[in-house]
Amino acid sequence: MIELAGLPASHIGRRQLLFSAVAIVVGAAATRAGAQDRRYRIAFANLNDDPAVRVEGLGFTGAEIRRSFELAVRTLPVDLIYYDNGGDGQKALANADDAISRKVDLLIEYNADAEANAEIARKMHAAGIRVLALTYPVPGAPLYTADNLVAGRIAGKALGEFAKQTWQDETVIAVVVGDLGDPGTAVADRVRGIEDGLGQELPDVAPARIDTSGNPVRTEGLLTKFLLAQTKRKILVAALDDATALAAKGTITLAGRINDCVIAGLGLDRSVHGGTSEKKEIDPNNRGSIVLGSVAFYLDRYGYDVLPIALSMLRGEPVPPRTVTQHVFVSGKNVFAIYPPYDMN
Repeated sequence: MIELAGLPASHIGRRQLLFSAVAIVVGAAATRAGAQDRRYRIAFANLNDDPAVRVEGLGFTGAEIRRSFELAVRTLPVDLIYYDNGGDGQKALANADDAISRKVDLLIEYNADAEANAEIARKMHAAGIRVLALTYPVPGAPLYTADNLVAGRIAGKALGEFAKQTWQDETVIAVVVGDLGDPGTAVADRVRGIEDGLGQELPDVAPARIDTSGNPVRTEGLLTKFLLAQTKRKILVAALDDATALAAKGTITLAGRINDCVIAGLGLDRSVHGGTSEKKEIDPNNRGSIVLGSVAFYLDRYGYDVLPIALSMLRGEPVPPRTVTQHVFVSGKNVFAIYPPYDMN
């Protein structure tokens, strides 16, 4: 017969069994609480900290991305170490080596060099350090990234819906303006998404393309030429970034075509939603703007999205292999819900 503390099992009784069960539950809860209370050392290797360098073909800078991590980490049990990859694969490798020497618990890697990322994955695996990739894949690591195809579809669909509601009896054409990028790139996915979204609403409208080669200043000359060839037509303009959207607005205004054109942008950076006292192109009080809105990418909030994933990884919680930004089309109707008229950060 089984005995406990010198007593037969038959004499233990329900109270002792209940105490044993409670002890097991409390012990498990204490283990989980310990994991929750522990502080972690996380390294964030940013693509580029230079405030003058725009990233991902949008209006955001790497400095804004870093700032989002600096703000988001304040309430988390994390000691964050910052690295600047400077847009250079070799520098990213050197930063990874330094992170290993510091014995970090996890590395958040934002680096566009695929070969360097493969070597970083090998180094971190050998050191027993987890990796979370940002925007560009690192072999074997979960990835957080924008969904460029979906973002493009949202913009194209918004333009198509506007045309169906406003220009039902008009001849409508469309044009995509911006840095069109090479096949297989994120920008190329945005273009394809715009065409897909527009096609859902206006199957007979195939958008033309104007390539500014990444220079919004070129928008005026190229778009003016296009407008002169498209008289007596309504024009839907999909701008691949907000700087191009604003340049397109200025061009259309100078050409006297504001009643014939509407614009949707991509990115939703400060140039269109503004800060505390800045001019806001997308604003509920700016009802006359021909900029319908812009698709939010939230690069200036990445820290708030990425750090919780990193903590889940460190706590042993399941993390999907790919997490994408939840893109939203932001117009004057909902901009204050997304970016209130004060600096949230």
